[in-house]
Amino acid sequence: MADIAKVAVIGAGVMGAGIAAHVANAGVPVLLLDIVPPGATDRNAIAAGAIDKMLKVEPAPFMSKTAARLITPGNTEDDLEKLAECDWIIEAVVERLDIKQALYRRIQAARKPSSVVSSNTSTIPLAALVEGMGDGFARDFCITHFFNPPRYMRLLEVVAGPQTRPEAIAAVSRFADFSLGKSVITCKDRPGFIANRLGVYWLQVAVVEAIDAGLAVEEADAILGKPIGVPKTGVFGLLDLVGLDLMPHINASMSQALPSEDPFHAANRELPLIAQMIEQGYTGRKGKGGFYRLNRDGGGKVKEAISLTTGEYRPERKAELELPKKFKDLLSSDSKAGRYAWRVMARTLSYAAMLVPEVVDDIASVDEAMRLGYAWKFGPFELIDQLGAEWFTARLEQDGLPVPELLRVAHGQSFYRVQDGCRQMLGPDGNYRDVVRPEGVLWLEDIKRTRASLLKNGSAALWDIGDGVACFEFTSKLNTIDQDIMTLLGKALKLVEREYKALVIYNEGTNFSAGANLGLALFALNIAAWPILEQTVAGGQVTYKAVKYAPFPVVGAPSGMALGGGCEILLHCAAVQAHAESYIGLVECGVGLVPAWGGCKEMLQRWKTLGRLPNGPMPAVVKVFETISTATVAKSAAEAKELLFLRPSDGITMNRYRLLADAKARALELARDYAPPQEGEWILPGEGAAIGMRMAAESFHRRGLATPHDLVVSTALAEVLAGGDADVTRPLREDDVLELERSRFMALLHSPDTVARIEHVLETGKPLRN
Repeated sequence: MADIAKVAVIGAGVMGAGIAAHVANAGVPVLLLDIVPPGATDRNAIAAGAIDKMLKVEPAPFMSKTAARLITPGNTEDDLEKLAECDWIIEAVVERLDIKQALYRRIQAARKPSSVVSSNTSTIPLAALVEGMGDGFARDFCITHFFNPPRYMRLLEVVAGPQTRPEAIAAVSRFADFSLGKSVITCKDRPGFIANRLGVYWLQVAVVEAIDAGLAVEEADAILGKPIGVPKTGVFGLLDLVGLDLMPHINASMSQALPSEDPFHAANRELPLIAQMIEQGYTGRKGKGGFYRLNRDGGGKVKEAISLTTGEYRPERKAELELPKKFKDLLSSDSKAGRYAWRVMARTLSYAAMLVPEVVDDIASVDEAMRLGYAWKFGPFELIDQLGAEWFTARLEQDGLPVPELLRVAHGQSFYRVQDGCRQMLGPDGNYRDVVRPEGVLWLEDIKRTRASLLKNGSAALWDIGDGVACFEFTSKLNTIDQDIMTLLGKALKLVEREYKALVIYNEGTNFSAGANLGLALFALNIAAWPILEQTVAGGQVTYKAVKYAPFPVVGAPSGMALGGGCEILLHCAAVQAHAESYIGLVECGVGLVPAWGGCKEMLQRWKTLGRLPNGPMPAVVKVFETISTATVAKSAAEAKELLFLRPSDGITMNRYRLLADAKARALELARDYAPPQEGEWILPGEGAAIGMRMAAESFHRRGLATPHDLVVSTALAEVLAGGDADVTRPLREDDVLELERSRFMALLHSPDTVARIEHVLETGKPLRN
């Protein structure tokens, strides 16, 4: 079938509206329909209200507020004929088979023959959904199970029926992959599919075992958090996020659908505490709170946690536990934490092994589902490999727990291995098969298994990624930028000039870069190593300038946070190919500093040349002052374009797995006839403009919106952006602006208030308002 050019979503609840928003994020028009509310004057009120709400909530469903214009609200009484314009129709209504099938009959009468219809259900079997609907409908029908929130959760489970056209699955899967950024996993038609089948069981076991062990919720979340590679929300924090009121409905559905011998039934017991909390409105973050809440009595905000024993709230307290760092050490520990971790994870990992091949044919799909659907750092089979399948099986037998056949197959082996540079997985038949990436995906992790680095030190490495393109990778903690990175980048630029066509700056960390290494800066401050600090700033300016004027294209490829110095390196690249979920900004003012690796000068030039502002030197200066002084961070790549952290011509990749391939393609495209930019001039307004910006900052201070040190930092920033003692008749060279950045940065480093901000951020991860 043809590419999907228009989508309809029926059901404007949280999930349906979120799916519609994400389709709009991809630049595709969406029709969002819901019922006509009784007595409504606006017959589209539910869909229109959902769009309005999404423009206000956080985390934002839209990558840019302009995407909302692509959604057309409507209703199922007046607008079903518009389904004839849509290539993919997604049903996201209430989980009742009778309601869904009644809607399908109306959809079938209105849609065009080539369209695909899918349901977002995770509880009703596909066979039941299409029963009695006719062969024509069944051929075009599938299940597409999104995870909430659809923008941020990268997993999509797709279920095809025996009659579903392969072309329909291919069209939806391709659109979900390239346009929506999803990792698509094809599942069998089984209850809960993969992620919820295992994830719901894990959550239920964790809650039951915590109650039985008399643990505090903070203890349970600490145990089932970092040591296992689960987000810091743990179990109870995750349930608060999802909503406690969903637990009884999901558990009831799973209980009804699963065979009587399934281990889920043993864990699915009634929990009076949960029922009491739901009855009292404690349904999680969307309600009055859940296992955790904010008590606002007395005008304050006190974080509280519920006692699993008494059901009473008390002040939240840090879990006082000695937790081993290694997963196996935790499960082996005969301590309160070790016993709880074993009782939960032994059952969970054993259950995971039962799902292959019942739910899906390979272990990699189960691991991917839990990494992307539940944000586990490691999938269940990767965790079993950390334990050793033989050790794990013996311990299960020792405790009288079931040992699935797949664990016996793995006896004496690992579930994953590397053979001839290729990662392989163990199958249910005992044979290893290659873990195959989707077509067109280029992953640095795979390249690193097959070849040595071109250059390397403790903070960075340079790799050959083929076709005359090299890749520069940050490898430091949090990918913070230090002197080792600057040194190796300088060497890399020289090597690429001699032997390659282009360079991509990219890594596969959670974040592209958290900015400069503040810990090293603080150490240098404490020993008064001022010459070293100034040399570091000046050296960074030289290196970033070399990136900008390299005789070959340098393409930045960020994903996640690109802050401070991480943002500045992108500003100096010939082009950027950004993952859609890139959070880019110059945040130096938050730690009492100003950007000094060229961030100020590059933003001034961008807003002057690309900003569509009134003529004259002031508009660009004021806009950049507003952006940098408030440490504004773009909450998506689309928003980064609006703030000009990215150029209008820079590319956006929706699927994280495709980022490196897209960046490489962009680099090769630029390399065909590349010429570096010519050095420009900066016409800046001078001291009068700096005074005006300081006065604006003082007005914020008088209103309590800026602190005393904010005024100091803003004054330094204003002096840089205004050009010091320049005026409009005397253009500045690039190095003049860099000198202003460097001098004001060094002056601020001498301030005790700046040092206090740096110390506070390093200790707490939060800015100090001093």
